[in-house]
Amino acid sequence: MRVAVPTEIKNNEFRVAITPAGVHTLVSHGHQVLVQKGAGLGSAITDAQFRAAGATLVDEATEVWEQAEMILKVKEPIPAEYPLMHEGLVLFTYLHLAANRELAVALMERGVTSIAYETVETESGALPLLSPMSEIAGRLATQVGAHHLMQPYGGKGTLLGGATGVHKGEVVVLGGGVVGLCAARVAIGMGARVRLFDVNEERMRYIEEVTGGAVCTEFSTSLGVAHACAEADLVIGSVLVPGARTPHLVSHQTVEEMSPGTVLVDVAIDQGGCFADSHPTTHADPTFRVADTVFYCVANMPGAVPHTATHALTNATLKYATLLADAGWREALAARTDLARGLTTSEGQLFSAPVGQALGLESAVWGQVPAGV
Repeated sequence: MRVAVPTEIKNNEFRVAITPAGVHTLVSHGHQVLVQKGAGLGSAITDAQFRAAGATLVDEATEVWEQAEMILKVKEPIPAEYPLMHEGLVLFTYLHLAANRELAVALMERGVTSIAYETVETESGALPLLSPMSEIAGRLATQVGAHHLMQPYGGKGTLLGGATGVHKGEVVVLGGGVVGLCAARVAIGMGARVRLFDVNEERMRYIEEVTGGAVCTEFSTSLGVAHACAEADLVIGSVLVPGARTPHLVSHQTVEEMSPGTVLVDVAIDQGGCFADSHPTTHADPTFRVADTVFYCVANMPGAVPHTATHALTNATLKYATLLADAGWREALAARTDLARGLTTSEGQLFSAPVGQALGLESAVWGQVPAGV
């Protein structure tokens, strides 16, 4: 199979979808790997390293897409890339379609078989291709929140760790998944007081155990969240409903009741965000103000640490990409139910019920895919 890796062109996205080690694995399985020149530079991976691993370097993005049977990406295609997608192409990347009707329609109209990293799900409910980036985003969330709490960056001038005789910063984390736990751990490391809200009692019990009780867990209710946010210095939104649009847990009224300079970091912005006032931002212009609070809603947070993120992503995706190339997408999905759950579009149909519900589009069941691709 011809597997192709274009340069990411989303704003300030420096990750690349594969490492030289990943290229070497695919080539050793008999596949041709095309990599656009310069694709890895943002992740400190040179063209020479890709070439040495067996990749064929290609000058232009149009050539990469035209020759590809399968495209490996990090982020969803942006409108400039829609015309490059062609019928029969397999696209393996993060998609987050529940908040992107335009892309969902483009994938269907162009006959692309798309498999979304974020909805590949095991029988236990684990999200193996989302977890590495969730871990990084969670750690970054507290880091960027602490940064923007400094007064020169719009915050109230609070140090999360406090000082002798001065209260510690108050951090509220909404959601106890991978993002939330990682954010809470970093906040504890910075010396903050941390309250984490979730609805899964077993998960909350686990978080209290692994943090030695340093994180105070609370059952999530709208009133409880509103009261906690009113007292917070930093609020981190990390709620995830796999494949679906994220519910709004923090209303505009709640934001108006927060103290000036409070920082809100919405890690769930890819799926629509869990704050009512959220809208996507970029690393070039990461924040905006609402009722004198600071919102940070960058949709590709791990892109800020591309060297770490690229290697972590390839570690997770490589076995699936190799299977897709070895067996073809139909046999690969038949062999692995976790990968089959990632199927989003094919031959003009949508195969994600949560995306269909979020966008008002009709969706089908995987077994209804027509034969003969």
